[in-house]
Amino acid sequence: MSVDGLPPLRDVIERHGLQAKKALGQNFLLDLNLTGKIARAAGNLADTTVIEVGPGPGGLTRALLFSGARRVVAIERDERCLAALAEVADHYPGRLEVIPGDALRTDFSMLADGPIRIVANLPYNIGTELLVRWLTTEVWPPFYQSMTLMFQREVAERIVALPGTDAFGRLGVLAGWRTEARIAFDVPRQAFTPPPKVTSSVIHLVPRPTPLAADVRKLGRVTEAAFGQRRKMLRQSLKSLGGEALLERCGIDPTRRAETLSVEEFVRLANA
Repeated sequence: MSVDGLPPLRDVIERHGLQAKKALGQNFLLDLNLTGKIARAAGNLADTTVIEVGPGPGGLTRALLFSGARRVVAIERDERCLAALAEVADHYPGRLEVIPGDALRTDFSMLADGPIRIVANLPYNIGTELLVRWLTTEVWPPFYQSMTLMFQREVAERIVALPGTDAFGRLGVLAGWRTEARIAFDVPRQAFTPPPKVTSSVIHLVPRPTPLAADVRKLGRVTEAAFGQRRKMLRQSLKSLGGEALLERCGIDPTRRAETLSVEEFVRLANA
């Protein structure tokens, strides 16, 4: 038995036949020391409902409950994992709710009352899309207090990237606009089953209470156009949105490139 009184995850995976599926973006994290570290990075969970996406056999789920989360709501698409998660729910009566289904079709804001934190080892194939949805929700401050998420290191670097760096792009603008984001720590590929091809990183994002005012959809259009042709001057990449006239109205040199603009300048373009 492991520290939480439940069987080791490798035994759980073998007993339930839970070999990870590439089509579902699955890479199971079996090291309970690392799952505990992720749970601690999310902060004090005692009075919090934690939303987890893609719990798989329940490694991070167990760490969240063992760390004192008042309640965990886990969304799992893979029906093979439900029996293993039911065993975790039995071990922590009344504290784990498992929702079978697709996270991309889930209204997360309706899953709980009171304080919510999102903590997840996101499936690689939907992680970025979910993050963008959580960053661009219409209502702000959002339904969550923080997000503690695992991504491939390259994606994590794009999320926390600053203007003027090669990694700065649409994700950096959206995350920098509405949150304070930082990389908490890296997770080596050997910690997963099966090992992914790259190092992963856990990132912690806290919503800014009063981000600069902008229309979410318009900011999305500006960033998509600007970084869709990031090697071109802005007067060309933003041509469909007003081009040189728009840039001059905002006091921005039309010969600059997208990665040199600050978040504030992108907001100015969206508002114009």
